[in-house]
Amino acid sequence: MVVKVTDDYNRELTFRGAPTRVVSLVPSETLTLFDLGCGAAIVGRTDYCELPADGVAKIPAIGGTKNPRVADIIALEPDLVIANQEENTKGDLEKLAQAGVRVFISFPRRVAEGIAHIGRLAKIFHVTDDAAVKDLLRRGYHALREAEAACDDRKKSGGPIRVFCPIWMKPLMTIHGDTFISDMIALSGGVNVFADRERRYPLAADLGRLAPLAADGKDTRYPRITDEEVIARAPQLVLLPNEPHPFTDADAAVFRAMPIPAATRGAVVMTDGKDLSWYGSRSVEGIGRVRALLSQKPS
Repeated sequence: MVVKVTDDYNRELTFRGAPTRVVSLVPSETLTLFDLGCGAAIVGRTDYCELPADGVAKIPAIGGTKNPRVADIIALEPDLVIANQEENTKGDLEKLAQAGVRVFISFPRRVAEGIAHIGRLAKIFHVTDDAAVKDLLRRGYHALREAEAACDDRKKSGGPIRVFCPIWMKPLMTIHGDTFISDMIALSGGVNVFADRERRYPLAADLGRLAPLAADGKDTRYPRITDEEVIARAPQLVLLPNEPHPFTDADAAVFRAMPIPAATRGAVVMTDGKDLSWYGSRSVEGIGRVRALLSQKPS
């Protein structure tokens, strides 16, 4: 059976059969493929593809997401490389394409897009009719609808909690509203206090010391911010994920010492970054865990 699937570069890819030699350059994609029952097709993965641990242990690693060994990928003779616009570099993906390797590029910025992406992969691998796959998608869309309904209820009864979620400590960086993490926070009953804050160029402009220049196509979704900005935005909850930066107790102490409602409420908490940022099958259960985290009463 021939299937056609459009990736997030708006390129239509045709599959006349399920791929049998796949290199995954995205940790969340690797997990999703295993959850779809397609893990046996993976012949290469990144150093950061760590789940499922028993499944990836015997799969050769080909480097990081930002610095994969392109020659090693080509040597594996994949019939498909699964990549992400944000996780992987354009130059590496172009080298693979020039070598005749078929590359599928994803870029979900919303949780709903990440759930829909499960279905897109199921179509590529010809498993849409599998009972386990149907159940995975059913549970994903149920979690999504349930969270959306709860958000509507929360708006009627006091509004969402104000959340600050940094992604790096030195320099201090956070997320704009046009990101998967920000959407996960919103879906879970929070509001990203930096949703409107774009990255400014050059760095001095981002830190408020210089007038910004034109971004010229640069990614503006991950601003560098100051402690003063955090204080001014008065978050009621500070979420410290363990990836991409592994926030520590020492980092948490910095925010607990700030004059912000989150510190007063005892609401500076560590959390699993995968629940916040991994799209695909991880979100099926991750949505509920993030919702529970945002609904906890402060200590």
